[in-house]
Amino acid sequence: MTALDVRPAPPAGPPRRPLLVRLPEARRAGLALAAFIVGGLLVLLGAPAWSWGPILAASYVAGGWEPAVEGLRALRERRLDVDLLMVVAALGAAGIGQVVDGALLIVIFATSGALEAWATARTEESVGGLLDLAPSRATRLTGDAEEEVRAEVLAVGDVVLVRPGDAIPADGLVLDGAAEVDQSSITGEPLPVPKGAGSEVYGGTIAAGGALRVRVARPAGESVVARIAALVEEASRTKARTQLFIEKVEQRYSVGIVVATLVIFAVPLGLGATLDDALLRAMTFMIVASPCALVLATMPPLLAAVAHAGRRGLLVRSAQVMERLGAVDAVVLDKTGTVTVGAPRVVGEPADDVLALAAAVETPSEHPLGRAVVAAARERDLAIDGVTDFVAEPGVGVRGTVRGRRVGVGRADTGSREPADHEQDGAITLVDVTDLGTGRVLGRLGIADTVRPDAARAVADLAGRTVVPPVLATGDRAPAAEAMAARLGITDARADLLPEDKVAVVADLRAQGRTVAVVGDGVNDAPALAGADVGIAVGRAELTVRTADVVVLGDDLGRLPWLLDLGRRARRTVVANLVLAGTIIVGLVTWDLVGHLPLALGVAGHEGSTILVALNGLRLLRGGRRGVTAGRRP
Repeated sequence: MTALDVRPAPPAGPPRRPLLVRLPEARRAGLALAAFIVGGLLVLLGAPAWSWGPILAASYVAGGWEPAVEGLRALRERRLDVDLLMVVAALGAAGIGQVVDGALLIVIFATSGALEAWATARTEESVGGLLDLAPSRATRLTGDAEEEVRAEVLAVGDVVLVRPGDAIPADGLVLDGAAEVDQSSITGEPLPVPKGAGSEVYGGTIAAGGALRVRVARPAGESVVARIAALVEEASRTKARTQLFIEKVEQRYSVGIVVATLVIFAVPLGLGATLDDALLRAMTFMIVASPCALVLATMPPLLAAVAHAGRRGLLVRSAQVMERLGAVDAVVLDKTGTVTVGAPRVVGEPADDVLALAAAVETPSEHPLGRAVVAAARERDLAIDGVTDFVAEPGVGVRGTVRGRRVGVGRADTGSREPADHEQDGAITLVDVTDLGTGRVLGRLGIADTVRPDAARAVADLAGRTVVPPVLATGDRAPAAEAMAARLGITDARADLLPEDKVAVVADLRAQGRTVAVVGDGVNDAPALAGADVGIAVGRAELTVRTADVVVLGDDLGRLPWLLDLGRRARRTVVANLVLAGTIIVGLVTWDLVGHLPLALGVAGHEGSTILVALNGLRLLRGGRRGVTAGRRP
């Protein structure tokens, strides 16, 4: 096969049913509502009880059966579930003749449960749905033959063909071809990214404008999209510190509600109140005092923020991490591979003939500096001649014959590849290209690890969101660290640090009462990442996803200030939810104890507050600003 096949991909399958239709909680709530409407209309029309009684009973069963069963199971485990309190209150209302009010409680309670289930599923699907982006089929190439296979059976080393408009079936490296790839679903980049031979591509991203041959680098279960789904599932299982506190309080609170309900029932009854009045007041109290809204105040906002960050290429491991992100007020940045590209590049403007000659000699070399020289020549589209008699001398350089001329490439003056102290003006390594026959230096190349284009802006934005200025912590020598810090606008640069020294930097900041985020490449920085309140890894996700709290896909530092803003929004939303839920509960309880709160109004107020806090948390799925702006100190 000599040309890439560009036939169009087959059409997609039928659309899935809406989420609310797929949820059993939503179907039960729908049945309860339908029965309530029909039965309520019959009551309003004055129909006999035998006609509307069974219909309202069906509403009770449809909306209350599952919560009642779950509540009884919890009770057998010596846990008091608030769902069971709601069902008991509804049955108590029916027992004193308030059948319609009890059915209304069941309907609103079932609707609230359906919305809660939708909130959780919507949060998970917003990121977990990335798995649906990866196609179920792939075109595998075997020699000159093509075969259609299931994407999950692809193995590392398989070669697949990706046609224009196709979703790439697996993570891998491009062997040949060229295309513009939309990888916004993975990295958050708004524009398609050019991909060619040697480029890394992610499963689930979309190729356009050309075809690609891709060698599979990871099996389906270890792809980036699979890891995103795993992280969301892990986040869904975690509990934020606020949530854990509320769940501990919930059990004692629920027992207190039962005791208070019995007192509110018994005391008025003993003072001469009628059975119906005493029971109605007690049932109303049980409903409005239940902590449903408080329980839902924390997790929906935090999980929604986790999901939204995932869509922007920021993988947050748990709701706890999102909560801590909102409190970060100090940031420590690694240098190499974090604020720099992490790979040497030719800097300046060397002459084309010198660069081409050096690239010819360096082509067989595996040394990072040699690869940088070859990459620079290819970027300029220079013709690279073949080399013979190639010799690589570790610590010295390389030499070979190019067009009959013996040429050597090595560090200036001595030929050593190790940079001298006087070259450390930002870690530039000077390399001479020498005609070994005459001993004449043909030219000199400068090679350095260059700063990421977005690093200076990201540092400035982070400085506007923290109490203490960002710290640059690096194992490089002081001149290189200071030069890099000056370029980035960092005033606190700490050099010559071993991994344990970086841990000490973090410990010092934490001892000052700071909540510290460490940003590193996840390899040499692993101890500092683990010791920080939040460890943020940039670089290749497969090297960092198991150790960091946050993984930045696409190496875009500019998204970190936005992530801190998102964490703060999530914390503010949690606090607002707790205040809202607590205020409504106190108000309704006071009304019921001091005056006479109608059961229907109590039901509407309690369940309405539950729905409000859940929907308020879901607002974070939309995030807010897409970019970042100059921040303000918290």
